[in-house]
Amino acid sequence: MAVSNCLELDQFNTMPDHSDDHLDTHRLTWAVLLGKWVQFARSAVALPDDEQGRKLRASVPDLIMLQAVWFALQHMDELSAAEQALGLDRATVLVDHHTVQLNAHWQSEDLPQKIEQLITDVRQMLATVNENQQAKNQ
Repeated sequence: MAVSNCLELDQFNTMPDHSDDHLDTHRLTWAVLLGKWVQFARSAVALPDDEQGRKLRASVPDLIMLQAVWFALQHMDELSAAEQALGLDRATVLVDHHTVQLNAHWQSEDLPQKIEQLITDVRQMLATVNENQQAKNQ
């Protein structure tokens, strides 16, 4: 199936190695992720021009945004309390919007398993960060 070949979602579920103090690994990590997302978007051009290929191609921006939100949520503790609250609100809106978009692209059939897993992962991360913020505020 084209999903397993083109949607390498698992590669984004790793944290950066902070062992090199002379490098700004935070910026480097985002640059690497951006490069992977660009490569991912370019690979979508090669998808077949059939119904599934068109659905996958239409899904790419939403998949990239969900991956970006998932990764950004891991760094929420680096923000001030006010920025965290705003970030969580924005993340919630983005996750809801892009989930709706993905479901619209695949309306006639179930979402592919890897896409379902990405949505589950980002929603779980969002819930965890929300719980952590609420615990800090008590």
